[in-house]
Amino acid sequence: MLSFVARAQNVIIDSLRSVIDNPALNEKEKPALLYQLGQANRVSKNYEIAVSNAKQCIVLALKYKNFTVATKGYTLLATIKANTQQLATLKQTCDTAVIMAQQANDPIAMAYSYYAKVWLYRMLGNSDNVVKYCQLGLKELEKKADPGLAAGFYYRLYAVNSDWNNEAKVNFYARKAVENALQAKNYDLLSNAYTALSVAHEYNYNKSKNKAQLDSFFFYLNRSEILYRQHSGRVSANTYGITCINIANAYYKYFPQTDKNARNQAIEHANIALSVLKNSNNGQEIMASGLGILSEYARRDGNTPQEEKYLLEAYRVMQTDKQPYYYTMINVVTGLSEFYEKRGELGKALDFQKNITEYNIKNFNQEQALNTQKLEIQYETEKKNSEMQALKEKEKSRRLQNYLYGCIAIASVLGLLFMFRSYHFKLRYSMQREKQLQLENQESELQVKLEKEEQARLRAEQQLLETQQQQLKLEMMANTLQLEHKNRMLHDIKDKLTEGDPVNMQRILKEEMLLDNDFEHATLQIQHVHPEFFNLLNDKAKKKLTLLDLKLCAYLYLKMDTRQISQLMHIEAKSVRMSRYRIKQKLGLEKEEDLNLFLQKLGN
Repeated sequence: MLSFVARAQNVIIDSLRSVIDNPALNEKEKPALLYQLGQANRVSKNYEIAVSNAKQCIVLALKYKNFTVATKGYTLLATIKANTQQLATLKQTCDTAVIMAQQANDPIAMAYSYYAKVWLYRMLGNSDNVVKYCQLGLKELEKKADPGLAAGFYYRLYAVNSDWNNEAKVNFYARKAVENALQAKNYDLLSNAYTALSVAHEYNYNKSKNKAQLDSFFFYLNRSEILYRQHSGRVSANTYGITCINIANAYYKYFPQTDKNARNQAIEHANIALSVLKNSNNGQEIMASGLGILSEYARRDGNTPQEEKYLLEAYRVMQTDKQPYYYTMINVVTGLSEFYEKRGELGKALDFQKNITEYNIKNFNQEQALNTQKLEIQYETEKKNSEMQALKEKEKSRRLQNYLYGCIAIASVLGLLFMFRSYHFKLRYSMQREKQLQLENQESELQVKLEKEEQARLRAEQQLLETQQQQLKLEMMANTLQLEHKNRMLHDIKDKLTEGDPVNMQRILKEEMLLDNDFEHATLQIQHVHPEFFNLLNDKAKKKLTLLDLKLCAYLYLKMDTRQISQLMHIEAKSVRMSRYRIKQKLGLEKEEDLNLFLQKLGN
């Protein structure tokens, strides 16, 4: 059944392709069909094909001056570029979508261009502008309805408020997303909206501990699961895989180890996710999450060979990803390193520990490149806004100047009329003097405005420098935590291998300590601010905390909220919450204990 449903997506795509290739089809109808085909390929993560479909759609739409469909094509391109992190050209694509929408003079087109802007600011981490353009898009849709697009706006509003931990709005926007996705019969988006609604009930459950809220949480996840089976090919394998992983993780998180039914359900759904995405080229992260859950249950059962098998398989799966998500990769490799360390296979543990360092460097470089692109886009946006403001001021000045010239002309005509009077010379001089003073006042006002504009530009540059400085500070924290972890690892190996070859051991220690000297200054800075914080934290956790755990604890100690942490670590807010839960387990804290309060007390 699962293989049949997975093949159904290709059937729908092939069906659209055959309709487009039909010689009897009117060419004017092709742009809209190419847009639908591009959306289908995007949902299936066939990004290269989806880009080709979008470009064909745009060319044909412009040929027939169908600017609304052209706007949709550019919005589809913007969405794909956001999904594949092509930030260098994302802003230009969004700006083109806006231009197309303005030419279309259609509320639907304008709403789609705003949706492209939503993706741009989502990638830049600017939540305020995400909300702004969502609201502008929904306002346009009040003039002309498009429930599918409205569902997309509401889903993005849900995601922003989820990052902000705004429970009331999370519930509201999740329900609005479900209502509109149902109306549009967009079952892939509806599946995601059901998942959003389940998260809303999870918020409610964590706040009230009311079991009815937990039941609703599972109810909406099950609704999402049923959609995949009922509507063959209309829900992507990745969307279904994420639903199964959420169900499995919920059973692992909210049910005791003694609950055999919860254990069986979690294992079953993890295996379903693996089965659905087995032949997928874009589901490695989801599959690794499923294998991670299976390894946790194998660890609970004391089945060491099975735990090792699942962890190694997760590592193999992540290695097949052309552009791996390094955060997941680091978690998998960290699990393998800890596994072999517990088994006493310190050589393998050391090898995987080296891989952790390698992936941390790659992750750091990737974040650096991404942040550089973000800063460039922000700078270009500010620059363009300043230029637009200057043009507006110049146009305003031109209109004022024309008005003044008109006034002068009228004054001249009046002067000619009064020249036949006995006092015409005195009157004309007085009028000209008055006009001259007005012009001087206008010039003074324009000069003041230009000075204010220059001050605004300087403030923007200062804000950019402050942002870069803050980024460097956060990077220093991450590197320092990494070095401290590495030093502790080397000392542990030294203690455990005292019976080995002393010559080789000394050589290894000497090489490793030399590598650490470059970071000594950064370590002293962190220790000066928090001299005992990390030592106390590791002692409390019995040295179970990973490098990423320590990094997250540092951010929490600095009183950063979920939204800020997710932006800095480039992970979903849900991943931050899951990491918090696992850190509490490693620290031996009860469910009711507040991790933030614990860290603050520890640091004082």
